[in-house]
Amino acid sequence: MSTTPVIGVLALQGDVREHLIALATADAVARPVRRPEELAEVDGLVVPGGESTTISKLAHLFGVMEPLRARVRDGMPVYGTCAGMIMLADKILDPRSGQETVGGIDMIVRRNAFGRQNESFEASVAVRGVDGDPVEGVFIRAPWVESVGADVEVLAEHEGHIVAVRQGNALATSFHPELTGDHRIHALFVEMVRAKGASGSL
Repeated sequence: MSTTPVIGVLALQGDVREHLIALATADAVARPVRRPEELAEVDGLVVPGGESTTISKLAHLFGVMEPLRARVRDGMPVYGTCAGMIMLADKILDPRSGQETVGGIDMIVRRNAFGRQNESFEASVAVRGVDGDPVEGVFIRAPWVESVGADVEVLAEHEGHIVAVRQGNALATSFHPELTGDHRIHALFVEMVRAKGASGSL
């Protein structure tokens, strides 16, 4: 892999354009991904916010769910925001009927834990691994993490609830950093992808 990683954004629903911009600003080549052949061409993937049940259904419809699960199992770096965090959870506390996840992080998440759409808010969040001032997080129908396994690193909490985690090559946040113009978390993810490539195991 070159020093400039190619990172996809799962372009089924959500803030795809904003993530593409944030990744490009963080020195990655950013591409939308909808189909298995597009997934095969990227070094890492962002799973954006949106509605997790809809993303799950569309991932099956476009034939990308099983290839994505396989690549995450094989260690492809992946970053999920909001609904993307739910998609990366091994278990959902209150899933809708038929709702599936990609998995990859040994955690249990609660959907819409911070309230409904009209209860959205911004908050400063100190994130381990991100230097400087706290990150401004935008919480929109955001989940939180109820519990994590022994191999999961908790990177941030808000009001006593876990809102950012990492396990190996998988990263997830409850909030939307792509909406603030602060691209430090995307830069952290780009470095994760670059480090994975440098190990020669992509």
